[in-house]
Amino acid sequence: MPKFQKSLTIISIMAVGAAVLSSDKAAAASVTADQRKVLEGVIRDYLLKEPIIIRQAIDRLRAQEEAAKKTKAAAALKNNKHDLLYDKSSPVGGNPQGDVTIVQFFDYNCGYCKRAAHNLRAVMKNDPNLRVIFKEFAILGPQSIKASRAALAAQKQGKYVEFYEGLMAGKADEDSVAALAHKLKMDYSKLRKDMADPKIETALQNNYRLANALGITGTPVFVIGERVIPGAVGEEILTQLIKEERAKKKQ
Repeated sequence: MPKFQKSLTIISIMAVGAAVLSSDKAAAASVTADQRKVLEGVIRDYLLKEPIIIRQAIDRLRAQEEAAKKTKAAAALKNNKHDLLYDKSSPVGGNPQGDVTIVQFFDYNCGYCKRAAHNLRAVMKNDPNLRVIFKEFAILGPQSIKASRAALAAQKQGKYVEFYEGLMAGKADEDSVAALAHKLKMDYSKLRKDMADPKIETALQNNYRLANALGITGTPVFVIGERVIPGAVGEEILTQLIKEERAKKKQ
């Protein structure tokens, strides 16, 4: 039997079966116990005879779920575009006037984030027209939160990028924050005071809300155009994604 006909057959059987075998009283009332038993047997025999149908159904379901996920993500990106790209509390690196923007969600104590940061740094070095937005997304505990607070506070002394890179180079905790501040010749007392600024808490909460709206639950995650890309993406892949986004903008 051709695949198309098989699909129609199994869909028909399953449609009837779903109605009959459901807990819906109206559907079940029209079928006797014997008829129900026969139908169960027909479905069972067919699936045993054509087990590939099960895989095809699963594959189709997965494809539908993936398509729905992409549609939902695209809508979320559109609805949250301003907060994603133009939130003034989010530090900007690279070229602030760049023609392509990449947004990075990260936690300083995430090993994969450190790898991703290394790859992103290499891409930034080779692409003078890349705008980078840093979204502090501290999800790995109190030390990560302190590190994010310190990094955002460092922005007030014009040292955000240096602080970010320093924290990504090793373990991020209270001791490393103090050591890094002194290494960068910052005013540590001011840094500590600025870390308690309510605006920094608001910035972090905005990032949590934004991540939730975009379905982001882990780190690292990159957002380029309408794409949400999780994981420690390699330098070559990042470069290719940026190239594709740049080409799309020129269309």
